[in-house]
Amino acid sequence: MKIVIIGCGRVGASAAELYDRSGHEVIILDSSTAAFDRLPSSFGGKAIRGDGTDEDVLRRAGAEGADVLLSLTEGDNRNVMAAQLAIEALGARRVIAKINDPLRADAYAELGIATVCRTGLILDAMNDYLGLPASGMPGLLPPSGHHAGGDTHHALAEPSPQNAATESSASSRPVASREV
Repeated sequence: MKIVIIGCGRVGASAAELYDRSGHEVIILDSSTAAFDRLPSSFGGKAIRGDGTDEDVLRRAGAEGADVLLSLTEGDNRNVMAAQLAIEALGARRVIAKINDPLRADAYAELGIATVCRTGLILDAMNDYLGLPASGMPGLLPPSGHHAGGDTHHALAEPSPQNAATESSASSRPVASREV
């Protein structure tokens, strides 16, 4: 599978490492070259410095027709913009946007964008550990509506806890990157 990841923070770098190790074609973008230091020296994908909300940058990076596009930056607005581009202009088959605000995550899912909300995921993980009931907040929400300009995109199956990616340690080896 061709997997495009926007944002090389802890989550993005961990996802890139996991999918690369599993044999997928991985392209990861970040606006900061230093962010690629989070990738392990064994990373075999493409690390590209560029703005993941810029259609031309995404096309030149090879994101068009991706099987999966994950927008995992720290900004909800950036993640939604990248998800919209992936759906409307790039023909990505499955798109997930990381959203921190549970209300926005639900609203964007209703608009046809699959969302993952770490607020709900963290609360549910803590409640599970404490033996308390689930929070009822969104975690991974498949698109429940239709996104104007694109088909409804279905979320990938939720990973089991034992298969979840763990945070990778920063590598001192610089990863070759190029600006697009």
